[in-house]
Amino acid sequence: MGQHEDEASMLSGELDILMGERQTLLEVVGAAAALIASLDSRALPPTAVKSADLVARTINALSEETLRDALAAVRAEIEEENDAGGAREGERVGSH
Repeated sequence: MGQHEDEASMLSGELDILMGERQTLLEVVGAAAALIASLDSRALPPTAVKSADLVARTINALSEETLRDALAAVRAEIEEENDAGGAREGERVGSH
């Protein structure tokens, strides 16, 4: 049984590492989502608009649950904007 206990311990350690990495990635995605939602593409150079669009499309490919987890990980508060088109709770992220 010693080998099984060693394997279980090793798997538990690997799981802890993966969960820590997931948390870090959620924080990065949450911060990126908050940044992209606050950008005004009219004020950005064309190359930055392309990059922002790529980030927004990648973030929007996430499940709603993962995106919510990411925003919660950084406690991102995206202000609701009536006419500016900012991301609101339940909406996807996009560059303006």
